[in-house]
Amino acid sequence: MMKIAIMGIRGIPANYGGFETFAEKLAPRLVKRGHDVTVYGRANIIKYNGELYKGVHLEILPTINHKYLDTVAHTFLCTIHSLFKRYDVILLCNSANSVFAWIPKLTDQRVAINVDGLEWQRKKWNKFGQWFYRISEYIATIYADEIITDSKFIKNYYMKRFLKDSVFIPYGAPIQKEAGNDTLSKFKLLPGEYVLYVSRLEPENNAHLVVNAFKHIKTNKKLVIVGDAPYNKDYVQQLRKNIDPRIFFTGYVFGKGYRELQSNAYFYVQATEVGGTHPALLEGMGFGNCVLANDVPEHREVLEEAGIYFSTKIKNQLAEKMQLLIDYPDIVKKYRKLAYQKIINRYTWDKITDSYEKLFFRLSTKQSS
Repeated sequence: MMKIAIMGIRGIPANYGGFETFAEKLAPRLVKRGHDVTVYGRANIIKYNGELYKGVHLEILPTINHKYLDTVAHTFLCTIHSLFKRYDVILLCNSANSVFAWIPKLTDQRVAINVDGLEWQRKKWNKFGQWFYRISEYIATIYADEIITDSKFIKNYYMKRFLKDSVFIPYGAPIQKEAGNDTLSKFKLLPGEYVLYVSRLEPENNAHLVVNAFKHIKTNKKLVIVGDAPYNKDYVQQLRKNIDPRIFFTGYVFGKGYRELQSNAYFYVQATEVGGTHPALLEGMGFGNCVLANDVPEHREVLEEAGIYFSTKIKNQLAEKMQLLIDYPDIVKKYRKLAYQKIINRYTWDKITDSYEKLFFRLSTKQSS
């Protein structure tokens, strides 16, 4: 049995984004395999009333509710707290938290960092934020006992930029559809009668391109936009202006409701251009969706021949590809099968848990020796 902690995220039960869903999928599976697992959460986010969630210990600590301080302030407290817990292995999520990776090592705890994508490329960060993420990438290569990358594209980046190898472990995905349609009924949607887009509503995720393209599509189907942006209200308000009545914004949707929306979409659009492996892309594939993806290396790596691509650099191509899928359901059926099979072969959560458990065993053995 290993004593494992996961920190650097908002916490579980997941109610925000990719790392939170990752922890909610990974941690209980590790518990079922006999390990003692703790997930740290933020008091301004997690309102769950209990010390255990699916067998996982919860440590809820305060933070500073600010765009630039929320993550680092909370992770600093988490790493200090860990000094009194003496974990065998700590999994830090997000390269920004690497600045605190040395703290747990004061008590000989092993630290692995899942660095995520190239956050400094995101337009939401000012010059200081971009600089901080760049320097954090370098710091991760110094203090981490192991760096984890969820994309081969990001793995190659760390090797080329820092001459630092990393352990490639991709994100996982579900492998069956969600039964029921309560959420569809709530939003007045019908199965197979809407196109789905899921992401934080930030400029580099290109929700505006998807919305503008859909306005030119000839169809009675709807476009459902799932997501929000707590620190980018101006962009969200701009998206909602002069909106086509076929376009519907749900805000954040998690758990069963989110799974219902993924399970019943006609096809799924992945328009992001920054980051490593995007969780929503894999989830869309696992729920059996045909995927229309922005043609960037990270998406090609996951989808390969199992998806359809568009380029943001070619005018009107997104609208043309959307219309193609609307007009030819047989194409949609073909790519549904290809995408689902790709998940079965590579990306199930049990396979991902195998990889993390193997890594943690290696790190804890290194510690004891």
